[in-house]
Amino acid sequence: MTVRVVVTRLPHGAGLPLPAYATAHAAGMDLLAAVTAPVTLLPGARALIPTGIAIALPPGYEAQVRARSGLALKHGICLANGIGTIDADYRGEVGVILLNAGETPFTVERGMRIAQMVIARHEVAEWDERASLDETGRGAGGFGSTGA
Repeated sequence: MTVRVVVTRLPHGAGLPLPAYATAHAAGMDLLAAVTAPVTLLPGARALIPTGIAIALPPGYEAQVRARSGLALKHGICLANGIGTIDADYRGEVGVILLNAGETPFTVERGMRIAQMVIARHEVAEWDERASLDETGRGAGGFGSTGA
């Protein structure tokens, strides 16, 4: 299924390609760094990296910003907030909070693929408060209770 997402390229994103899928069956589109000068992240440091785009998602959709596995494995670069969520009513720039969990400095250059963005449908929950929950075999067991 295809969903149309309106996108605006911001001035500092000029000349950079829009987010794109790297392969025919990729779930995530690569987000590029729209930095005007290289940004070096020392070990343990984090920075908000601009992408040079703003998007307008249709209601019922979100954009998930996720780490790139290659950057994580090779350089220890991850997202400081795990997975970022862009809501349908947000109209600001898409930013990526990169964290250097590696052991050496890492430099973000203009146009570098820094994260992935997955567009996903979501449901809106409505609370149904009750005095107790139904019983299950697992019950309240968590945090490794299933043997993992």
